[in-house]
Amino acid sequence: MNVTVTRTIKAAPEAVYDVWLDPTSPGGPWFAAARAIVDVKVDGLFFHVADHAGRKWAHYGRFVKLERGRAIEYTWMSEATHGIETTVSIALRVTSAGTELELVHRDLPDDDSGRGHEAGWTFITDCVAKRLER
Repeated sequence: MNVTVTRTIKAAPEAVYDVWLDPTSPGGPWFAAARAIVDVKVDGLFFHVADHAGRKWAHYGRFVKLERGRAIEYTWMSEATHGIETTVSIALRVTSAGTELELVHRDLPDDDSGRGHEAGWTFITDCVAKRLER
C-alpha cells in the first residue's frame, strides 16, 4: 500500500529541503524526536525515536537520493511497518505559491499501522510549513 501527502509551502524548495533534513531545525521531522542520529548523505543512516500515543517508536533507514531543492528519498523501517523496509520519496516543485511538496511512502502494510502513516506525514508536512511560513 502507498500513502501520498501533498502540501504547498510558501518557501523556496531549497528552504524546504534544508528544514526537512536538518535534525536541529524546529519543525523538521527529526527535531522533536526523543533521540535522533541522522547522517545526511547518500547511503547515510538514520535512527530516531518518536513519542506517539504514550509510547516510543524507533525508526531506521538509509538515505537513497538527496538532490537539494528537488528530491529526497530514504528507506524507512519501524514497528508500524512490521520490520519491512519501505521507501519515502519527496519531490519538491516550484509553483506560483511557493513549493509543492509531494511525499509518497511506498510498500506500507495494508493495515491500520500502514494507513496511520498518512496522518503522521500530514502532521510532519504541516510542521515544516509552519516553520517556514512564520
